[in-house]
Amino acid sequence: MWTETSWLYRVFSSLSVLLMTLDFNFNFIEGNASADVDHHLEMGKRLLAAGQLTEALSHYHSAIEGDPENYMTYFKRATVLLALGRSKTALKDLTKVVELRHDFIRARVQRANIYLKQGNLDEAVEDYEYVIQNSPDDNESLEKKELVEQLRMDVASAQEYFDEHRYQETIDLLQRPLEHSPWSVSLREMRAECFQHTGQYFKAIQDLKPTTKLVNDNTEAYLKVSHLYYALGESEESLKEIRECLKLDQDHKACHKHYKKVKKLVKLFTDAQKYMDREQFSDAIFKLNAALKHEKENIRFIANAKEKLCTSQYKLGDSKEAIKACTEAIELSPQSAHVYCDRAEAYLLEDNFDEALKDFQEAKTINNDHQRAKEGIDRVNKLIKQSKKRDYYKILGVKRNAAKPEILKKFRKLAAKWHPDKFPEDEEKKKAEKKFIDIAAAKEVLTDPEKRQKYDMGEDPLDPESQQGQGFNPFQQGFGGFGDGFGDFKFHFN
Repeated sequence: MWTETSWLYRVFSSLSVLLMTLDFNFNFIEGNASADVDHHLEMGKRLLAAGQLTEALSHYHSAIEGDPENYMTYFKRATVLLALGRSKTALKDLTKVVELRHDFIRARVQRANIYLKQGNLDEAVEDYEYVIQNSPDDNESLEKKELVEQLRMDVASAQEYFDEHRYQETIDLLQRPLEHSPWSVSLREMRAECFQHTGQYFKAIQDLKPTTKLVNDNTEAYLKVSHLYYALGESEESLKEIRECLKLDQDHKACHKHYKKVKKLVKLFTDAQKYMDREQFSDAIFKLNAALKHEKENIRFIANAKEKLCTSQYKLGDSKEAIKACTEAIELSPQSAHVYCDRAEAYLLEDNFDEALKDFQEAKTINNDHQRAKEGIDRVNKLIKQSKKRDYYKILGVKRNAAKPEILKKFRKLAAKWHPDKFPEDEEKKKAEKKFIDIAAAKEVLTDPEKRQKYDMGEDPLDPESQQGQGFNPFQQGFGGFGDGFGDFKFHFN
């Protein structure tokens, strides 16, 4: 039978055993946790020494989870993060170190250095001053504090110049601050705007692009960079940057509006080039005119469209439209040697050798090594010399880009007109014979692709004076030898 005393004794005995068990389990768990943290720290140290930064970082994460009050673990993790280029996250760890250990000098120095690179100059000075007060022999911190003071004056003066729209002076003053504070978003944005105002768009882009990484979800930077590329006539790059903006915010109104504009222009130019590559020049011209309607202000895109129109028109054989487009392109972009060459080709279609020669010479002036210009000058000189002898195109009355059917049609008409049998008088017959020889020679050369190519290069394949010239006499084979529907004509030359 239980007595009250014996019952209380048993209860106290049970509680004592329970407390002893709990104390043992707690010490056991605490001991295991401590051992686990030590393991992660040791592994982090080894991996860091081996240069395996990502793996080392993983172990430091685990060590901090196991012991969130160990300031040295935060410091070690910050060191790895800095090595990985993750300065913003490292800054948080260093701030945590300072909270846990206010007088830890190395953390103060590292944090001051990050503040300096970020352009947070006031915070940098505060940390450098603390280091100098507690470690007077730290000459490096003393020098950096003096540097930061100078940078603060530079930035203040630059801001004054910027407010007064003195953009080039602002650019000059910001050079030193940005050398020491390359992660400063505000300084980069200020200088980028100055570059933009002074027409230095590529430099503005170079300042703005890093800010897309320095600031999370920086849609405005992507939009600005896209606009700058567009202003430079770099449509593909502009499209690439604006897509990055929409990846961050697909409902961004300004980015979406600009995206639609750039995308359409890129497609028009892409299609035009595709048609040009296929020699479908009429389709290319249609696309290029559509591009000009779509973009009426950007000089670079207009010049690009005009240049392509120039090429397409002359390839199509429309010399007048080609000369017009080429001239407009040259006015917009006077240093384009290939446009001068294209216009020269258009002038050649009109047998305007003098203007063609001038354009080829101008192209060579722009680029002394321009092979097409050199060859063009040589060709035009040969054509000028050739034209003083026999001009087969003029003989038949066709343009230089005339197709074979048109050449044959003209030939039949002129051959019928100057048939020697139609002229009974000796003097008239001799004149007709000479005319007919020229007509037949023109037909012989211009309907033979190989001979025509040589002739267009300034060499007459029928000229006896030419090394390759074989001479030509249509009466050797009879008139029927010309074929192409002329077999019914008979010759009776005496």
